[in-house]
Amino acid sequence: MAHARIHHVTVLGLVLAFGAILPTEGLANLYTFERISGYSPIGSQLSVEVTDAGSDQVLFTFRNSLPGTSGYSLTDVYFDDGALLGIAEITHSSGVAFSQGASPGHLPDGDLLTPPFEVTKDFLADADPSPMNNGVNTTAEWLGIVFTLQTDKTFADVITGISHGLTNPLLYDDDIRIGIRVQGGTYGGSFVAVPIPAAVLLGFLGLAAAGLKLRKFV
Repeated sequence: MAHARIHHVTVLGLVLAFGAILPTEGLANLYTFERISGYSPIGSQLSVEVTDAGSDQVLFTFRNSLPGTSGYSLTDVYFDDGALLGIAEITHSSGVAFSQGASPGHLPDGDLLTPPFEVTKDFLADADPSPMNNGVNTTAEWLGIVFTLQTDKTFADVITGISHGLTNPLLYDDDIRIGIRVQGGTYGGSFVAVPIPAAVLLGFLGLAAAGLKLRKFV
């Protein structure tokens, strides 16, 4: 895990560096996932976008960009601590149905992380039966988890907490870690949020730059 953490810190530095010189509109706070136990090629196709929902709330939007024929479905989401107070609302696209609570009540393989991933009470949700069908399993589907923030906490505190959770959660009390469970196929299992890989980030930056140029001529 130590080697992976060094890699994450390096990529996070790239994210912060590019974020400092480009507008945040359209780039948002986007994270991808890595499987906890062993490499999985599907992690980069799973994402969570974190946005300010206003009224002291924050929205986590989960997506699965694998084709519907892949047989993989995002069926469980878990949160570990931070500036969050509690789940206020669960929203989703057509074809997705989630409820608060999850079975299992812990992130499988979460104890392999350092420190272990400990799901905060009631900070979890899973797909209704049957989970493979009601999970996020196509590019057109999405899941939204709206959290109310703790008193005196802001959206910026959430982003800082996620950054701390990505780099070294042993050093911070405000860290937030996001875990998911994906069912189906050899490469499913438990995943934890990580910074966007540099190659993917550059793609986003290229699209953003193109968008800026287009807007100049509209």
